[in-house]
Amino acid sequence: MALTALTWFYSKLGRFYPATYLTLELQSAFFVTVGTLALLSIYYDALADEYLPIGAVALGTTAIAVVLNLWRTFPMLRPITRWIKGERDTETSTRAWSAAITLPLNLIKRDLWIPILVVVLPTTVAAIYFTDLPWYSSFPILSSALIAVGYGGILHYLMLETGMRPVLVDINHSLPPRQHADASAIPLRWKLLATMPLINVITAFVVQALSTDKAAPSPEIDFMVAVAVATAISLELSVMLSKSILRPIGDLQEATQRIADGDYEVSVPVTTGDELGELAASFNEMATGLAEREKIRDAFGTYLDREVAEYILSEGFDEEGVDTEVSILFIDVVDFTSFAARAEAREVVACLNELFEVVVPVIARFGGHVDKFEGDGLLAVFGAPERMPDHADRALRAALEMTHRVNGEAGIAGEGTGESHGEVDFRIGAGINSGEVVAGAIGGGGRLNFSVIGDPVNVAARVEAVTRETSDDVLITEATRDALRNDFEVRERGCFELKGIDEPVRLYAPLPVAAGGGRPSPSPVPGTLAGSRFETVRAMRRL
Repeated sequence: MALTALTWFYSKLGRFYPATYLTLELQSAFFVTVGTLALLSIYYDALADEYLPIGAVALGTTAIAVVLNLWRTFPMLRPITRWIKGERDTETSTRAWSAAITLPLNLIKRDLWIPILVVVLPTTVAAIYFTDLPWYSSFPILSSALIAVGYGGILHYLMLETGMRPVLVDINHSLPPRQHADASAIPLRWKLLATMPLINVITAFVVQALSTDKAAPSPEIDFMVAVAVATAISLELSVMLSKSILRPIGDLQEATQRIADGDYEVSVPVTTGDELGELAASFNEMATGLAEREKIRDAFGTYLDREVAEYILSEGFDEEGVDTEVSILFIDVVDFTSFAARAEAREVVACLNELFEVVVPVIARFGGHVDKFEGDGLLAVFGAPERMPDHADRALRAALEMTHRVNGEAGIAGEGTGESHGEVDFRIGAGINSGEVVAGAIGGGGRLNFSVIGDPVNVAARVEAVTRETSDDVLITEATRDALRNDFEVRERGCFELKGIDEPVRLYAPLPVAAGGGRPSPSPVPGTLAGSRFETVRAMRRL
C-alpha cells in the first residue's frame, strides 16, 4: 500500500519527487531526537526548566544537521531529475539509475559525521552543563545518543531505498535488462547483522528505562508499557527491513511465474545494489539466455519439423542412428523445370512456397515430417523419429489428399491431368515406398541433419518419376501395398525398371475411392487455400 502511494506521488510530482521525498524523509530525524530525549529524561531526574534548554539545543542542532544533509545531497539528485525531465538517452539513464540506487548508502557514508559532530556532541555537553551531572555521566549519554544515530541511519537508509524504488522501476523500463548490479550498497548480510542486534539493543534500552520509572501504578502496568513502547520503536525497523527484502523477492516471484507461462521477454527491475540486486540481475541474464534459446528453438523448428526438433533435443535422441521401418513419400511438380526457365526467380520461389504451404500441413496432419526440400519437390518420412505401425496408411492418405488439393478431384487416380498452360501440365506426382532405413544425424564438420538413408529412399524418388509415364497422381510399391493395414483399392501398373535399382519394381496406383478412408475429405485444410484448384497453379498459368 505504501509503495502504491509513493508511486502515485512520483507520478504527480515528477521531477520534484526525489527532492521532496528526501526533504520529508529527513524530518524523521526530529522524531528520533525527541524520542531519545524522552528516554534520557526517564534515566536522569531533572526539572523541566533544565530539559527545555537541552531540548532546544538538540532540536536546533538537528535542524542544522538536516539542512546540511540536504545541501550536500541535492547535487546527487541532479542525474535523476534530468532523467525525469526527459533526458533519457542510454548514458543519462545509466547515470540516473546509478544515482538513485546508490543514494541511500552515499547519504549514510558521506554524512554520518554530521549528526555526531553537529547534534550528539553539542547535546551531550548541554546535558552535562544544564543538569549539573558529573563529567563521567557524559559516557552513558553519549552511548545512548550514538545508538540513536545508528537507529536513525538505518531508518534513513531503508526509507530512502523504499522511496527511490518507483524511480528505479521507471528507469529500468528505459534500459536493457540489467545483468549486473554494479552499484554500491550495504550488503544484505550487513543489513541483517546491523539491524537485528540494534533492534534488540533499542528494545532493552527502552524496557530498562521504563522499568525504572517509579511513577508507574503497578509492576504489571510498568511491564506492559515498557513492552508496548519498545515494540512500537523496534517494529518500524523490522517492517522496513522486511520490505527491503520481500519487495525484490516479490519481483522475482512474479517474473518466475511469467517465465513459467512462456513469457521469456520478462525482466526484473534492479532496485537495490545488494545480494538481492545481484540476484535480480542474474535472473535477467538467465531470462535473456532463455529468450535467445527459445528463438533458436523456434528457428530450429522452422528449418526442421517441430517433432524432429523436439526429438533431437530430447534425451532419447541417438546420434549414431537407429534402424526403423518407415514409408517414404516423394512428391514433385510435373514439368516445373520448363516453367522455371521462363519465369523470374522470385516468381518461382513464390509459387514453390505457396505449394509447400498446402502440402506440408497435410504431411504433418498425418504424422509425417518433411525430411528435405529438393527444388520443386520434397521428401517426407512416416515412421521416424516416432515409430508408427500404420506408417504406410498415413503416407498413402497424405499423398491422396495433397494430390487431390493440388491437382483437382479429377486427377486423384490419374484419370485427369488438370488444366494446362501451353504444353506444360501443372500437376504434382507422388511416389511411396516402404522399408527399413537408418534414421539419425547425418553430416560432419559441425553440420548435422536428421535424415533417413537406405534403398527405400532412392526407390521412392524413382517411383514418383514413373507417374509421368502412367499419368497417375500417386504410385506405391509392392512393399508399401503389403505394409498397408487398411483395405485400400489399388490397381496394378506392372513392373518397372527404375534408374539405379537392380531389380524391377512392381507398382500400384490407388483408386479414387478406397475402403478404410483411403480417399481424403474434399474439405480444405485449415490455413490453406480453398477450392478444387490449387492457387499456385493458377498463378503459374497466369505467367
